[in-house]
Amino acid sequence: MARPLRIQFENAFYHVTCRGNARQEIFTDDADRSSFLKLLERSLDIYQTEILAYVLMSNHFHLLVKTPLGNLQEFMRHFNICYTAYYNRKHDRPGHLYQGRYKSFLVDADHYLQEVSRYIHLNPVRVNLRSELTMDGKRKYLRNDRWSSYGGYVSTANRRPFLRAGEVLAHFGGDTVRGRKAYEEFVMEGLSTNTESPLERGKGHGILGVPEFIERMRGQYLPSFEESRELPAMKKILAQVEPERIVRGICDFFAVEKEALLKRGTKGVARIVLMEMLYRHGGMNQRQIGELLGLDYSSVSIARKRLFGTLEKDQKLLAKIRKLSQRLARSQE
Repeated sequence: MARPLRIQFENAFYHVTCRGNARQEIFTDDADRSSFLKLLERSLDIYQTEILAYVLMSNHFHLLVKTPLGNLQEFMRHFNICYTAYYNRKHDRPGHLYQGRYKSFLVDADHYLQEVSRYIHLNPVRVNLRSELTMDGKRKYLRNDRWSSYGGYVSTANRRPFLRAGEVLAHFGGDTVRGRKAYEEFVMEGLSTNTESPLERGKGHGILGVPEFIERMRGQYLPSFEESRELPAMKKILAQVEPERIVRGICDFFAVEKEALLKRGTKGVARIVLMEMLYRHGGMNQRQIGELLGLDYSSVSIARKRLFGTLEKDQKLLAKIRKLSQRLARSQE
């Protein structure tokens, strides 16, 4: 049975969640949580996505994501692979960390952005362990939770650099003392009235919105898929950039010849960036990239890891790669 198709477009909003395999914990200690957020920040930078809200629970996480480049699948694939690799290496364990693919709802930002952010932020005090706290106790817990974005909503001093709270706070008067206070009251209201999860309204079709929004999304993005008998193949075509186009883009961007770029034994940043762009935008895994460039899987993996290390220190190269990534993402249109 084909997997459900995901709707992707520029500046879309999503609620995303991922649960541990067999409901096992995905965070053993605070070092894991810190690494999760560090890898999340790096992935956001690579794919130029934005996080509007997040919470880390013991065996799952929730994210409210905006995709300026329309690349949720690429971003989540990269991020989940990175954290799984970290966790398995640290804890000396093999296999899957998560229970299947991540789950996502496309969110109608005009009508449901605030409610989804509130749902995410209330998760920590709705678990059995803290459900018996007083209202004041719950308020204090949420304010002081290091692994939720809520603290950064009510106080800029507790806001992580990658958090984009302004989009939600705009509905409450802006990112000001008054706006942040109004948002806190909104969240506390949801706690006192025990509001229904907004995600219940998106079950079955994966779109959380008013009827007009749902119909518009279906009409604009789904008909061609539903009429096709080859859904996985159609999805693959629409979600990726042709490798040849990526090769040409790298050649133009770095002013190198195609023959030299693809020749076995060639060194240089352009070839390593090619590996990353083929993985990021071409839908190729590291084995396939290695076959194209005459390398083994491990060589591709090592080269990409070195590139990430370089980008943390070389801001000029990071800016160039961002520009190139944007150009390749737009070439999908």
